[in-house]
Amino acid sequence: MAPGRIRDGVGLTNALAAGAPAAPAGDADGPLVGPLRVGGVDFREVADDDVEQVVALWDACGLVRPWNDALRDVADARSNPTSTVLVAHGGGAEDADPGSAVGPGAVVATVLAGFDGHRGWIYYLAVTPALQGTGLGRDAVVAAEAWLATQGVRKVRLMVRSTNTQVLGFYERLGYTDAECTVLGRDLP
Repeated sequence: MAPGRIRDGVGLTNALAAGAPAAPAGDADGPLVGPLRVGGVDFREVADDDVEQVVALWDACGLVRPWNDALRDVADARSNPTSTVLVAHGGGAEDADPGSAVGPGAVVATVLAGFDGHRGWIYYLAVTPALQGTGLGRDAVVAAEAWLATQGVRKVRLMVRSTNTQVLGFYERLGYTDAECTVLGRDLP
């Protein structure tokens, strides 16, 4: 592993080979993954009871934009067999910062992962503000990479808004580099 890198695809592949649970194939009636233990934290697919907390966490982390319906993004990811929203829950008082709203069972981290048939993508990586800097964001990336690996993904990409420069170092430490491309978009009616 290169200096400064945490766990990347190679480390992830080794972790899966060493016994980290791989996602079962799943079907329309059951979850595709769960739970996936990363860094002492269980990540599992979002449940109905988690959705409001997930969107609230995305909002608290500045990820929600007026032109994107975050509830619809969750619903779309859940209804597509090539995408998922993974969540981690607070385990108890040891996870909570005194005076914070983090408590047992609260959603403390999320990541949306999807496979477009060519590349895997990571979106909506969020960690509750009271727990940022604890390694939980790294664990969420590793969980997303693990889920994507079970889908046959060999390349993972993510987009960072040009205004969100403070996270670039975080992703660089995880082995992500500038892909030297410009992402263009268009909304369909």
